[in-house]
Amino acid sequence: MGISAKEISEVIKERLKDFDATLVATDTGRIVATGDGIAQVYGLQNAMAGELLEFPGDTYGLALNLEEDQVRAVILGEFGHLHEGDEVHTTGRLLEVPVGEELIGRVVNPLGQPIDGKGPIKTTKTLPLEKIAPGVITRQRVDSPVQSGIKAIDTMIPIGRGQRELIIGDRFTGKTTVLLDTIINQQGKDLICVYVAIGQNAASIARVAATLEENGAMAYTIIVAATASQPASLNYIAPYAGCAMGEYFMEQGKDALCCYDDLTKQAWAYRELSLTLRRPPGREAYPGDVFYLHSRLLERAAKMNKAHGGGSLTALPVIETQANDVSAFIPTNVISITDGQIYLQSDLFNAGQRPALNVGISVSRVGGDAQTKAMRQVAGQLRLDLAQYRELAAFAQFASDLDTQTRNQLERGARLTELLKQDKYQPVPLAEQVAAIYAGTQGFVDKVPVARVREWEAAFVRFMRSERPGVLEAIDKQKALDDTLFERLKAAISTFNHQFGVEGYSEVPDPAPKTSTPPPTPEGPSGPVGTSPRGGEGGEVKKPRKKAAK
Repeated sequence: MGISAKEISEVIKERLKDFDATLVATDTGRIVATGDGIAQVYGLQNAMAGELLEFPGDTYGLALNLEEDQVRAVILGEFGHLHEGDEVHTTGRLLEVPVGEELIGRVVNPLGQPIDGKGPIKTTKTLPLEKIAPGVITRQRVDSPVQSGIKAIDTMIPIGRGQRELIIGDRFTGKTTVLLDTIINQQGKDLICVYVAIGQNAASIARVAATLEENGAMAYTIIVAATASQPASLNYIAPYAGCAMGEYFMEQGKDALCCYDDLTKQAWAYRELSLTLRRPPGREAYPGDVFYLHSRLLERAAKMNKAHGGGSLTALPVIETQANDVSAFIPTNVISITDGQIYLQSDLFNAGQRPALNVGISVSRVGGDAQTKAMRQVAGQLRLDLAQYRELAAFAQFASDLDTQTRNQLERGARLTELLKQDKYQPVPLAEQVAAIYAGTQGFVDKVPVARVREWEAAFVRFMRSERPGVLEAIDKQKALDDTLFERLKAAISTFNHQFGVEGYSEVPDPAPKTSTPPPTPEGPSGPVGTSPRGGEGGEVKKPRKKAAK
């Protein structure tokens, strides 16, 4: 008995109902050669650029070079167990990492796997590492601050939510300390922080985690760790993984901060991968797309408008220079991408200026938009005054005599410089910053000896907390200073100065006192020095002869 066409069509319809459209046909290839974290795979005719490839042993790779007869892939992780002839499968998806609230307080590797010994991370949400940056229409202007708690930065080079501010300087100039101070200062400020450690040794990353834990900052922080001992591929993808984790919170309408420490080592890792992938080297052996390496990462930082959630992602990339050379290839690339730079100079660091901020080169292209009104009111001319002071101080080394105005400017600049110093991991609240900077810029500290300025500041802060807490609370609440608050602040400083034993202040410092009598002449071994009528020194003073009487 034959089968009718109707029955065949019914069977086909039933099969179509059970068809799963999510299934993706995989392409299979074989490893031709492996070495230095790179696998050459024959086959994979349908592989896509940046596609995730599946290797034996639960290992994954990233297809980067699509050549005529093979695919060169970067292996993510260990590759010692891979051999020639092993099968490789395409997955049809891009590289992605776990995201979500569950990652807060954890230390993970660039693939999102926990490495802190606190158990698995229970999240089902993922986001791709690579993503097109938000367009101009979806953004809005940067108008709210990220308070770093560092007086020198909050007063002169403010950082706004959604900004990209570069931190640049030589080794051991305090770049990581600036990041950690900023993270520690976010307690109670509704800002999720992501710290990405690239190419550092494991001990340094452990110290960072311990410091944040001690200061209670891990409650709102994610650490993405790519150590120096790990393959270059993980150092390469680490910043993108941290950015994806921060973007999740931005898409939820929240504010996030990503600290990339540091992108110089990511550029080194990408150069290593590119050379082993046989990509042609260019300037300083970097590949031609090394600019795009950082631009596509930092452009994802944004302040979104209300129609798109109103969230923000702030980027604080770090670049390490060699011998203060900011004109090298990678530093100039990142300077041109970011919205300003905080330049930490080794000479200032060695001279005891902490943070070692070079006011002349450092700049924020957002400026006063990222400051509260109270800070703008008291710190308007501070940056210019300090830059002029540094120039005058360098010039005054060669000057034997200075006029009164120059001397007063140097005296005030020295005290303002002392006032901006602070210890690491001790961020200063906004109200205390405003009060201290107001005292410095208005001349209340001009009578304090330079060596006692920091002692004066510590005592002044204790006085304001205990005796005048209402003034600090009013500054915190209003975020601006009106005439009444100015008078209350001025009265509080005057009262404290009286208790501290400092004389009253003047808006313009008093000129150097002029003596009516000449200073005493030092005695030489044979009489006063420099009084010889012959111009010699140390000779006896001869009395003039009397004229003979006529």
